Amino acid sequence: MVTFLAGGTGTPKLLYGGDPVFEPASSPVVCNTGDDVEMGGLVVCPDVDTVLFSEAELLDRERWWGIADDTTETHDAVQTLADEAGLEAGPRYLSEEAQTSGRDIARWRRFSGVAEFMELGDRDRAVHVTRTGLLDEGWTLTGVVETLADGLGVDRPVLPMSDDPVATIVHSEEGPMHFQEFWVYRRAEPAVEDVEFRGAEAAEPTDAALTALEEPVVVGPSNPVTSLGPMLAMDRFREALEATTVVAVSPFLEDRVFSGPAADLMAATGREPSTAGVAEAYPFADAFVLDDDDGTDLERPVVRTDVELGTPADGRRVCRAVREALERVGAEVA
Repeated sequence: MVTFLAGGTGTPKLLYGGDPVFEPASSPVVCNTGDDVEMGGLVVCPDVDTVLFSEAELLDRERWWGIADDTTETHDAVQTLADEAGLEAGPRYLSEEAQTSGRDIARWRRFSGVAEFMELGDRDRAVHVTRTGLLDEGWTLTGVVETLADGLGVDRPVLPMSDDPVATIVHSEEGPMHFQEFWVYRRAEPAVEDVEFRGAEAAEPTDAALTALEEPVVVGPSNPVTSLGPMLAMDRFREALEATTVVAVSPFLEDRVFSGPAADLMAATGREPSTAGVAEAYPFADAFVLDDDDGTDLERPVVRTDVELGTPADGRRVCRAVREALERVGAEVA
């Protein structure tokens, strides 16, 4: 068994087409939940859902978000009504008191449903409605995700990192904001000063996640700050990685990031935005997979390949390099 860590699109792209290399049923994915939000009373788990939809062959692979060919009639109607009623668009945070009362799983990341700033497709929304209803019935997030995976026909175990709330808060020149506001609505434009993982000090990894981390672990080419940061901010999660074999795929080609705001976020949090910076951020990693053109000299084993991802052939190629790296450091891979 091999366990993958996922945040954003990096790991779903890695696993797209990787089935002949890593059998889905024996290669669970532990997902970041620091990006989760509650919008209009619905709990939305972007990183979890990207993995679920990808594994169910439902994912919109043009955007790597949401369900392919989904309609947005409800979302469009919500925006139209807000406009006609003269309600200001954009992220509308609920009151400070509302951020910490009510449903614990959604603390510090509650938005009004007025003029939704995140586009939710109609079929996508059905997942959020079901998830929120089960949470309100007293289910854990882990149990909810397992049930959703069954309903979507997903063979690969998909595990939230924690059943406790952790919110990724970006501190910018324009003030603090949830990562989804920074990334989705502001398009990563405000200059970043720091990143906070609110609630991490009280959060615990789930038993299922910790059990999965007893196996060799693959860190996909995800953002080290906002995708892996919420996981590493939990002491027991980080200690579990230190105790097992870990291979990481760099999201950089030397000092060029493949996608997303990782470079700016790493620089803002005092890390060099490069492959070398990723290696410094992952002291627990035993080996790395780098691009053929990445000449970074690391004092750990390195396997090189073309790490550009987006097609099934790409996923198979990079997964083969990951398997080679695991075997090179003595991991037993079934």
